[in-house]
Amino acid sequence: MSIITLLTDFGLNDEYVGTMKGVIFSVNPSAVLVDITHNIDPHDIIQAAFTIKASYKFFPKGTVHVVIVDPGVGGSRAIIALETAGHIFIAPDNGILTLLVEENNIAEIIRVDNKKFFLEPVSLTFHGRDIFAPVSAHISSGIKIDNIGTPINKTDLVKLSIPKPGISDKGELVGTIVSIDRFGNLITNIDSNCLENFCRPNAGKKPEIRINNNKISGLSESYENSALNSPLVIIGSRGYLEIAVNCYSAKKYFKAEKGNTITVSIDMKI
Repeated sequence: MSIITLLTDFGLNDEYVGTMKGVIFSVNPSAVLVDITHNIDPHDIIQAAFTIKASYKFFPKGTVHVVIVDPGVGGSRAIIALETAGHIFIAPDNGILTLLVEENNIAEIIRVDNKKFFLEPVSLTFHGRDIFAPVSAHISSGIKIDNIGTPINKTDLVKLSIPKPGISDKGELVGTIVSIDRFGNLITNIDSNCLENFCRPNAGKKPEIRINNNKISGLSESYENSALNSPLVIIGSRGYLEIAVNCYSAKKYFKAEKGNTITVSIDMKI
């Protein structure tokens, strides 16, 4: 079985995703295609970086992951193929794979430049169709990634400035909303280990989470721990702290947007 996943900001209103699939099947009719999502917010490389990190590990080793959020399409940015943890990723070299590069040992990195595996002519505005799709199909058919281009070093890659949680001068844990899902849940960059380490010196005390002058005390284990239309904080399926509202949108409830600051402190009164 040759699995190819697709993660883009293309949406589903246009022909872009369907056309890519047509190219892939033309090269490898036995490919199995899985849409991770095509609803990454337009040009949001950071959102895509967190999404591919959260999803790739649930696929079998050998899967080819096509990750396209590509504001620089047609420009000077390179396209890379990267092998790590038994998976192969094809993406623009714009930092979109930064979290994966930081997380794992990289087996091989290739600059995709062997035009033998491209469609011709190559559009300046649709590399997804003309480069990413055929290259991923050839790899899924058994072509080794070192045949599709030139080896490069990890230090040659563009690195994205991913917002990381930190400790403020007041001793508070400060994070950022990096994604908002279709339910309006606010997904932060504070992972469970980071939160646990912050809370450990005050074991038994509840964390207090603040967003836009609103406070939520303690963590919930499930959505039903909170009353209907009431806010809660939970560690979501990605392993990151999320702010939600039971059966309602936290985005609307808190008038929140990506990039908003989230602050965690310890409520010493509880």
